[in-house]
Amino acid sequence: MITRSPEKITSRHRQLHAYVYVRQSTPKQVQHNRESQRNQYALVQRALELGWPAERIHVIDTDLGHSGQDGQRPGFQELVAAVSLRRVGIILAYEASRLARNNTDWYTLLDLATVVGALIADPDGVYDPGDYNDRLLLGLRGILSEAELHVLRLRMEAGRQRQIERGTYRQNLPTGLIRLEDGRVVKDPDQQVQRTIELVFARFTTLGSCQKVLRSLRDDGILLPRRQRGGLYAGQLLWRKPTQAALIEILHNPAYAGAFVYGRRPQHPDRRPGQQRQIRCPMEEWTTIQQGVYPSYISWEQFMANQARLADNASTFARRARGAPREGTALLAGLVVCGRCGYQLRVAYKPQRRYSCTALAASHGAATCLHVDGASLDAVVVDAFFAALAPAELDLLADVVAAQQADHARLVQHYADQLTRAEYEARLAQRQYQAVDPDNRLVAAELERQWERALRAVSEAHEAAERFASQPPAPPLSPAMTDQLRQVGVTLPALWQSGQVTPAQQKELLRSLIRRVIVTRSIPDTIEAKVVWVSGAVTPLTVHPPILRQSDMAEYEQFVARILALGAQGHQDGEIAERLTEEGFRSARRNRVTAGLVGQLRRARGQISLTEQFKTQAKIDGDWTVFGLAQELDVHRNWLYARIRKGTLRATRHPVIGHYLISDDPELLANLRAQRARCCYR
Repeated sequence: MITRSPEKITSRHRQLHAYVYVRQSTPKQVQHNRESQRNQYALVQRALELGWPAERIHVIDTDLGHSGQDGQRPGFQELVAAVSLRRVGIILAYEASRLARNNTDWYTLLDLATVVGALIADPDGVYDPGDYNDRLLLGLRGILSEAELHVLRLRMEAGRQRQIERGTYRQNLPTGLIRLEDGRVVKDPDQQVQRTIELVFARFTTLGSCQKVLRSLRDDGILLPRRQRGGLYAGQLLWRKPTQAALIEILHNPAYAGAFVYGRRPQHPDRRPGQQRQIRCPMEEWTTIQQGVYPSYISWEQFMANQARLADNASTFARRARGAPREGTALLAGLVVCGRCGYQLRVAYKPQRRYSCTALAASHGAATCLHVDGASLDAVVVDAFFAALAPAELDLLADVVAAQQADHARLVQHYADQLTRAEYEARLAQRQYQAVDPDNRLVAAELERQWERALRAVSEAHEAAERFASQPPAPPLSPAMTDQLRQVGVTLPALWQSGQVTPAQQKELLRSLIRRVIVTRSIPDTIEAKVVWVSGAVTPLTVHPPILRQSDMAEYEQFVARILALGAQGHQDGEIAERLTEEGFRSARRNRVTAGLVGQLRRARGQISLTEQFKTQAKIDGDWTVFGLAQELDVHRNWLYARIRKGTLRATRHPVIGHYLISDDPELLANLRAQRARCCYR
């Protein structure tokens, strides 16, 4: 028997509106717990009995299927707004847990109702939040409702953990795995679904990058299966275009490796009440890992290798992953690490490829750690790679051929499966059309359109299969290439230089042996690099990159002193350059010393070469030069050279540069002046 409370309900309350709040926590309760709905809607009769006319009774049921923890309930917000605007005389709810499941919402409503003088009613009675005893009772009911929710959550979690321990917990299975009525899990009986999932894993093993797999599936026109769990097509198998999210979900799901895992995606600690926000935990934080529970598409070892590869592909400075190899010519991208701060070096291709460490500059405004010439560092590391590879006996021919044949066979089978499925759909549509009553024109017309669509799908699948069959297969390996692959350790350097190996393939080869390259630069012209191999061994290397100024070279003073010493001995610039190169010196931008650099440094120190002396000085060591004697006699140098060649003018050659020297003899000069006078040469 419902108790009336006329002493709490006044005419002022009845002049306002009565709001009936109806809510159930989940869509499943809305569909199946109909008796609870009827009990809550019956509160409309309760409002009539309390004296409210039907036109001032409002029912708020927009929160059906919303949890009481959800802070975004539109119906509850509408109710709070109506109370704030003093439109509500009484609020009717079946129990306190229907209005709120947390004390924040509950006491907010009570405070507003106290301010405006609104009442709250349930099947047990009518309460005035402004009355101390009623407010105390309502507060206790809110506390009990929140405690009840906590106890229910603990019970559900404990029951779930017991099911996990017994191995009976039924988690959602990905596409490709199906749970039978008896609880057993088997692979999807659809062979095309199985083969498509196997194709995804095979492509990732070959290509090593999610983006590369996505592009390859797109280029081949491969669709990915998806078995819908809910919505309009719940329970149906749909074929969708491949997306990065779908591929990541397949590659990261341990169920495909046959493992039952729990705790992979717990709730985010910063989520709002009722918000479904999850985080991805690392594998070491997973609560439960049970291998061999489901039928597997790949082994657990292959799954772990895929996770390591995916983590390594993620190019982030925080985790220091190497990133997926791309087509850029910087071969050490993702591998080279700064020896000062430990961050990866970035790659720049203008004006030429360089590695630079700007991590501290970007995050703390510090100076750039270093800039490294990419070509010189790549060359030294590649030489070290070849040196490490040369002793190995590698035979990749069988693997290459088998991988090409297996991938081609998978594509052939995929197009055949696609055509078979399309033909089945067409036959099914035909049977449905032929089975309908011809007089039922509306149904017959729709079935006819479905049949036509199915026939078009058959035609498209057949054309796709023919296009693939018309494509020329991969060319067979030539005998020369076969021999090179069988002795890759010997022939790889030649292949590397021939241009037949793309930069992405070169990077893959380097990463097969090299884990990272740590570089430091203590002096401008020298880089110290440490190659860390996958085995853990370390090889120190020294790189001399090109720099801007010769004066920044480590042995610049010794270099200049050696040039001046050789120049003083009478050696030519070209000879000096060759000798310095043989002695291990080099220029700032080249690995050898040039004659132009020698002449530039020598002239800057005021040293004139013997050649220049013969061209500009009258005498050397007391003897006339051809230049000086020609000036003295006021004749052309060829006049003197002609007499030297005839033997009428005695001259000796300089022992270093071979230029002519003529003795300063007065009798000889007088004779030459007489000859000049006879010839009237001027």
